[in-house]
Amino acid sequence: MTSGAAALLRRPEEPRAAFLELFFDLVFVFTLAALAAGLARNLSWRGAFHTLVLLLALWLVWTATSGLTDRLDPQHPVVQLLVLATMFGTLVMAAAAPKAFDGRGFFFAGTWIATQIGPALLVVVLLRGHEASRAFVRVLFWHCVAAVPLIVGAFTHVARDVLWASAVGLECAALALGLPTPRLGRAYMRPEFAISGEHLAERYRQLFIVGLGELILVTGLTFSGSEFGSGRIAAVVVAFATTALLWRIYIHRAGSLLAVAIGAASDPVRASIWALYSHLLMVAGIVPSAIAVELVIAHPFGDVQPAWIAVILGGPTLFLAGRGMFEYAVFGRVSRNRVIGAILLVAGSPAMMFLPPLLVAVVPALVLAWIAVSDGVRARGRPPELPAPPL
Repeated sequence: MTSGAAALLRRPEEPRAAFLELFFDLVFVFTLAALAAGLARNLSWRGAFHTLVLLLALWLVWTATSGLTDRLDPQHPVVQLLVLATMFGTLVMAAAAPKAFDGRGFFFAGTWIATQIGPALLVVVLLRGHEASRAFVRVLFWHCVAAVPLIVGAFTHVARDVLWASAVGLECAALALGLPTPRLGRAYMRPEFAISGEHLAERYRQLFIVGLGELILVTGLTFSGSEFGSGRIAAVVVAFATTALLWRIYIHRAGSLLAVAIGAASDPVRASIWALYSHLLMVAGIVPSAIAVELVIAHPFGDVQPAWIAVILGGPTLFLAGRGMFEYAVFGRVSRNRVIGAILLVAGSPAMMFLPPLLVAVVPALVLAWIAVSDGVRARGRPPELPAPPL
């Protein structure tokens, strides 16, 4: 069985993301759109909590699939079937997400359990006798642990919030701690967790690009369905500029050096997990930003509401928090302009009550522009900074 298992493994000389993985990412454009739509219908603290739980659940699916294709050959027919099945399951979960805490809880929970446990269990069986199987045993164990409160919550409306939050919280915490598993211990520095830094770095970049694609899609669809007045045209300019600035700040230095940083880390697994969580924060910022784009284009000069200010400023703030975490994973430090920018957005939010939505949206665009310009000025005439991962 070991020789058969070896045929499933990804070859080290092929670290680039496969076309299958890019195809898989397409479903997350719809996923982010569905989460944003659900939050927009319930723009409250409870709605934000529900959206966070669902985002974490779907992010865990993306993480598990990226881990699977990092170890297994995406050109192998079995691996392709597993990824396509997961893609279909993600589509179903995303469709159920806006009403997952209402009448579609069983569809969401049942599909999550099948999508997570099914592929992991099959891989454990196919790799039995091979060293790499232990990595998937850890993953399978924590999927099963998370499945218990998830399925119980699907059958009760009363405690669903707490049970589902516990489910995703347990698995997220386990991942951060190296998937500690009975008789196997933690995954850090284990030979079965040999990872490809180049492949994972590319996958993380692709996930963030998917998020930016969602912003472009929302901008275009909202604008095309409205009157082309001067206020809406200005709102589109601000929305596009903000999206471009998010890309520019992301890719500056750290965004292009992640693969090198993971390879240079004393513990590549821990470094990749840190980078993974930083991207979770940045992508989480896309969801409120998508709602903000829709609101500002539809009502550029309307009366602003506190919840509108929260999504307009909250998205870029989450991005800056994640980008600072990302920078720390690569360089072992955080640029002051990221911290100052996030503080300005939070501290200035009360004053936004006196501005129309369009001008509120201009504020984070100006903060991001200042950060992007200061990045360029600081880097001018200096040799490229080398990665210095602290992990």
